[in-house]
Amino acid sequence: MIDVHCHLEQKDYDSDRDKVIEDCKKELRAVISSSPYMPHFKLALEMHEKYKNFVFISLAVHPVYASKIKDSGIENAISFIRQNKEKICAVGETGLEYFHVKDEETKQRQKEIFLEFIDLANELEKPLVVHCRDAFDDCLKILEENAKTKVLMHLFSSRKHIDYVLKNGWSVSIGPSVYTSKDIKKIARDIPLDKIMLETDSPWFGFGKRNTPLAIRSVAEKIAEIKKISFEEVWRKTAENAIEFFNLPLRNV
Repeated sequence: MIDVHCHLEQKDYDSDRDKVIEDCKKELRAVISSSPYMPHFKLALEMHEKYKNFVFISLAVHPVYASKIKDSGIENAISFIRQNKEKICAVGETGLEYFHVKDEETKQRQKEIFLEFIDLANELEKPLVVHCRDAFDDCLKILEENAKTKVLMHLFSSRKHIDYVLKNGWSVSIGPSVYTSKDIKKIARDIPLDKIMLETDSPWFGFGKRNTPLAIRSVAEKIAEIKKISFEEVWRKTAENAIEFFNLPLRNV
């Protein structure tokens, strides 16, 4: 019912963004579009203003930009988020991305930027949406030592860190990879439903075509199959989780 992580600001939707959103409104209660690149912040705000109480937004700087963005760029992004704090439902996505990064200097830069956005989320008392790829030991340690607000591990994929995440009371979002990854199938099985939300990370994860937030239905169907519970229970409970976690002004799910 709620896609907690998509990217409607991406150029993949430039030709039909409004139609995609209107189609989503027919089946979903809300979507949260994550804009992790400052040049897209303004478009994210415009979508939120145009589709109030349907398109919610989170803003931050993705770790892939760590080696490309100057300190002044980070400062500008943080300033923009502060100025628009009442219009965002979370800070994110931010975190660590070691899959494409091997040099220690860039890893250290990612950690510094991650800490700045953790501090921002603490300051604004907003949930934190975390990207973590091939960096779980570093990422979770930094979160445990510094995060004082709610944490969502976006596209969480590390089975060996399930207990660590649950111990800290953090939540996870599961996307279309639940169909293709044995690890994510087991994560869906082993994490309690009250700590799970649905996402698509669209336009990606469309398996050869552009994805949209409507794909959370198939994610919910797979989670229900794995957990041996009804689709309706997954559909309802994950939406309740999202509303509570992001403090969305939605009721009567």
